[in-house]
Amino acid sequence: MANHSTSDMRTGAKVMVDGDPCTVLENEHVRPGKGQAFNRIKLRNLKTGRVWERTFKSGDSLEGADVMETDMEYLYTDGEFYHFMATDGTFEQHGADATAVADTVKWLKEQEKYMITLYNGAPLSVTPPNFIELEVTETDPGLKGDTANGGSKPATLSTGAVVRVPLFINIGEVLRVDTRTGEYVSRATGK
Repeated sequence: MANHSTSDMRTGAKVMVDGDPCTVLENEHVRPGKGQAFNRIKLRNLKTGRVWERTFKSGDSLEGADVMETDMEYLYTDGEFYHFMATDGTFEQHGADATAVADTVKWLKEQEKYMITLYNGAPLSVTPPNFIELEVTETDPGLKGDTANGGSKPATLSTGAVVRVPLFINIGEVLRVDTRTGEYVSRATGK
């Protein structure tokens, strides 16, 4: 596997640190007034989800992690594992445990595509699409005349996620939600 130099390591790069695959969250190049330059790198362990910072001398290199990212469609959960199927025509299925799914569980929708990170053939993490369309299952009734700038209320979506929505949204409407921030974007256009 290729090595990555700390000086040109980008956010999202997958590297091996202490024998575990990790993803780079931040890479800050520091030039102290005195002494050698170094990189302060914030990492997330892909196995445990733990986030921590390490410093490396500028120019050091880390071994690249042998992970593969692939698009897969969410099928179902059997209570213990969340099952995904490859969309590349192989129909290969993988079962991800709760650790791999983590916070993505609140955005899991059947027949939606997710980015699955595989390490030695097993799912390490599940990343939802940036935007997802979900139906409102519970919220206070909307009032006629309310506008998008009139305030907000909580709404429970079909996956169990709770987001703040404008006052005019009613039960049964399909909303477009940004999964990165968990914020309401708009009503779904019905594509």
